[in-house]
Amino acid sequence: MQDWDLLLTDVHLATMTEGSAGYGIVEDGALAISGGNIAWVGPASEVPATRKCETRSLEGRWLTPALIDCHTHLVFAGNRAAEFEQRLQGVSYEDIARAGGGIMSTVNATRAASNDELLSTSIARLNALVREGVATVEIKSGYGLNVETELRMLEVVRTLAANSGVSIRSTFLGAHAVPDEYKGRSGDYIDLVCDQMLPAAHEAKLADAVDAYCESIAFSTDEVARVFETAKSLGIPVKLHADQLSDGGGAALAAGFGALSADHLEFTSTEGVKSMAAAGTCAVLLPGAFLTLGETQLPPIDAMRDSEVRIAIATDCNPGTSPVCSLRAVMNLASSLFHMTPEECLAGVTRNAACALGLEQDRGTLEPGKRADIAAWDIGHPRELSYWMGLNQLTELLIAGQAAGHL
Repeated sequence: MQDWDLLLTDVHLATMTEGSAGYGIVEDGALAISGGNIAWVGPASEVPATRKCETRSLEGRWLTPALIDCHTHLVFAGNRAAEFEQRLQGVSYEDIARAGGGIMSTVNATRAASNDELLSTSIARLNALVREGVATVEIKSGYGLNVETELRMLEVVRTLAANSGVSIRSTFLGAHAVPDEYKGRSGDYIDLVCDQMLPAAHEAKLADAVDAYCESIAFSTDEVARVFETAKSLGIPVKLHADQLSDGGGAALAAGFGALSADHLEFTSTEGVKSMAAAGTCAVLLPGAFLTLGETQLPPIDAMRDSEVRIAIATDCNPGTSPVCSLRAVMNLASSLFHMTPEECLAGVTRNAACALGLEQDRGTLEPGKRADIAAWDIGHPRELSYWMGLNQLTELLIAGQAAGHL
């Protein structure tokens, strides 16, 4: 006889378990929750006898693992809508940057904002994700580019985590760009990142992972390697913005450090993909940035499939290149732009996104022992989650077995 907290009945399940065919579907199923975790999953006809348990019918809805947005820059001040308009009118990014725009405009706005201001603007973006079934979010720093503001951004991330009920992973991205005060001295700035910023973030327990931007317009492989060596010495896992604009060897570098993920990857070579496969490094694709920047070089998805690299997708929510607060929209874009199947897209925002955050043992599938992060949908089949854009069919979101609210 089972003692469970809650038994959900009259449901269809897309378990998304590894190796399962067709979404891991169990029609006419049931799911039990105990202590914030999934206790049992299976056909309704096989539910064990229970001694004490609340039972609730979901009237034929579909259950999937709650969604995971594994790459965002959600905490920042201001926006760059005016630059967006300028680019559409033919003004180049370089001219915008020379006029004080570009990433440094966001850096300046973020430096000037108080923690309360950063928190209040971030809450709206976080709630937009939660309303579409997202229960886990990764949030990066990277718009401070000095010790004080990088730490303040990470403190805001921790405040969001403490007050939202959402599971939030905090990533230090001090090596995002070279700030104006270090122009022409990227090596000196990397010294600051390695000697002061990262140790301070680690001491304050503010960083779950370390990221960097490896690109000709940002940091070289040697500079990124220094950041990763510092992270490794502190016992912090790493991930990397890699090969977005050119094949700079970023994917291979990430794999060499056993990175959780390499992200973007439009120009990654076959050798880079093979390195990721050997290291178990996940690919995180970001179709929102691909669309916003008008990119034409597709990530090497067939090579990733052939090498069995796990493929996650994420919003890349940020003010400059991916002003996107809808993971459901990104699922549609990944299908339309990258030719990923709806099943690949759902895996990309569940089990593979969990892998990209090092959380695959804890969430991302509907299996006993996993956290009861569960989304309920009023749909006829899980393929609809990639098919529709702008129609939110979420009827309920459970995070660790509890109903999710909004801030």
